[in-house]
Amino acid sequence: MIKERIKDVMGKDSLVFSKPDNLFLFLAQSLGVSVEKIKAEVKKMLKKGEIFEIRKGKFLVLPSRGYVKGKFSGTSKGFGFCDIGTESDIFIPGNRTLGAIDGDGVIVKLFSTDGGSEGEIVKIFDPVEKLVGRVTKVNKNMFLTPDNEKIPFRVPLIKSKLFFKENEKVVIKVIRRKSGKISGEVLEVLGDADDVKTLELAIIREHNLYEQFSDEAEELAQSLNKPLSSQQKAGRLDLTKITTFTIDGEDAKDFDDAVSISELPDGGYELGVHIADVGEYVKEGSSLDGEAFDRGTSTYFPTSVLPMLPTALSNGICSLNEGVERLTLSCIIKLDSSANVVSYDIKESVIKSSARLTYTEVYPILLGKSSTKKANSLKKELILMGKLAKILQNNREKRGALDLDIPEAEFVFDENGYVVDVKKRERNDAHRLIEEFMVLANEVVAKHFNLKEVPFVYRVHEKPTIEKLKNVLDFLKGLGFSVPAIPQNITPKYIEKLLDLAKNKDFKEIINKIILRSMQKAVYKNQNLGHFGLALEYYCHFTSPIRRYPDLTIHRIIKEYLRTGLSQARKEELEGLTYESALQSSETERNSDKAEREVDDLWRTYLMKDRVGEVFDGMITNVTNFGIFVGLDNSAEGLVRLEDLPGGGYLYFEKSLELKNQSKSFKIGDKVKVKLVSANIFTRKIDFELAN
Repeated sequence: MIKERIKDVMGKDSLVFSKPDNLFLFLAQSLGVSVEKIKAEVKKMLKKGEIFEIRKGKFLVLPSRGYVKGKFSGTSKGFGFCDIGTESDIFIPGNRTLGAIDGDGVIVKLFSTDGGSEGEIVKIFDPVEKLVGRVTKVNKNMFLTPDNEKIPFRVPLIKSKLFFKENEKVVIKVIRRKSGKISGEVLEVLGDADDVKTLELAIIREHNLYEQFSDEAEELAQSLNKPLSSQQKAGRLDLTKITTFTIDGEDAKDFDDAVSISELPDGGYELGVHIADVGEYVKEGSSLDGEAFDRGTSTYFPTSVLPMLPTALSNGICSLNEGVERLTLSCIIKLDSSANVVSYDIKESVIKSSARLTYTEVYPILLGKSSTKKANSLKKELILMGKLAKILQNNREKRGALDLDIPEAEFVFDENGYVVDVKKRERNDAHRLIEEFMVLANEVVAKHFNLKEVPFVYRVHEKPTIEKLKNVLDFLKGLGFSVPAIPQNITPKYIEKLLDLAKNKDFKEIINKIILRSMQKAVYKNQNLGHFGLALEYYCHFTSPIRRYPDLTIHRIIKEYLRTGLSQARKEELEGLTYESALQSSETERNSDKAEREVDDLWRTYLMKDRVGEVFDGMITNVTNFGIFVGLDNSAEGLVRLEDLPGGGYLYFEKSLELKNQSKSFKIGDKVKVKLVSANIFTRKIDFELAN
């Protein structure tokens, strides 16, 4: 990986050059790589803050010699903190921010201080380019009041080609001055700031998410969306005569996985998992690839989907639609009667889906009942799949894989697009069937290419830290549970024991969420570190290349490996590509998840806003030093403030998450009646008070 080799050379000595060209020449000679390649890589590293030119001609590899890079988190007071990816952040005083705003990528010079880390920003290497907010007018001048409350000032707006007026939500381009001051040019007018749909769009833009693709990407997608040619199918495994079908939700429009099954003479199974061959259409370095990399994932909102790829691909030629031939990557797995993998094959293939089924159609068949004509015609295959899925599920439980069983919210909208209800999304054996098959395919593919030492992107979930587990145990003890001691080697089975403590309690979901928060977040890496939650040594995301970039990355690697093999030089190149893909995909996934949560919160708040004064049955979902959070059956959650609790004089017990005075206590899981005081769609916050 050329980047790591550059870091090694630059990190050994204090390199000082009168001109950057001299640095490029020195590195090229040291590493035996062309000057052009070195130049491109170094410029990329400077742009990403991996190298810092501390003064003219003197370069540092970061982190190094008291300099670190990170993301600036501002505050309404003007000072801020720099997140450098460790447990503790760096404090940045208000007079040392260099004009950075919340979200800027920055390089920080550290100072030694008693009791904590402090520093000053010396460079903004990745500036925030856009802001979202409300237009306000002061005298005759227009300003943007940012939606991001961590930006503690209004931004002056300069003249724009777009017409905008006071109290509209807009997106601005941030214009930075050498003095550190900023102004803004309006790029997009979102609508009236009091309209909930404008507020939804503002959240989406705040996370830099867009519906439209570039003209170049759209045109390329349209040109690819045509029936398969004999040339495209040549050399592929022809599975068009095999019964394959898709199983998805009713509202799904892109189908990237199909399945097939047959029973083997010895009582075993041959399972086919066939995934849309998106890599055949989205080539590395193309405009489509650039757009997919930037998005990293499709993002799902209650009212819309922002796809990773244009619909001409995602709903067209890359979607395994019923009755049409499609290019696929197939993982065909032979299993014995106990669902142990006996052998497998990974091939480029062609399929022709026999049916587009829904979970609702499949579930009755799995229960031994009749369903739709289409589902009934595939009864034999579905029953066999159900049998295999149950065995796989039992095997997963035996190895200790976790099932946190936290239901998703499903919003119900009226004909005008406004929410009228929220219910729990159904998850039955039809859903679990597909989940089990996809997990199996992901494991088989990850293991195969790891053992072949092919550079890859893995889905990694590391074990929880002892410190966080101790906090969970303290909390469970506070609820009166007798908890098992933390073992030397923390396994998923141990976490399952903790989950079992509350499995028959009304507040099981709350406990599951708390335990989930104590665990490390699953991320993408180009190192195989296993998946703790699934109790698997090998795991990747292979099954959704339409909507996830890491899947697309490994699809292209798989295809190249199957067709031509990989030279050592190509492997080194792929090390860099998989590293970048994993890093970007993890970041875009976090951004997408946050946007989805905020939009969900907006619609929950909107659902409640006209119900002020009503009384609801609820359950305490969290306890803090400033009050208690109460959740309702419709998934809305609000705060009862400490000062509004009866009696006063409460003490907060952090370990057990409890508020207590001489006569009353409030803890997680307690059932309470609350009256709605306010539901603010602008802050997305709900306030309750206890009802008598």
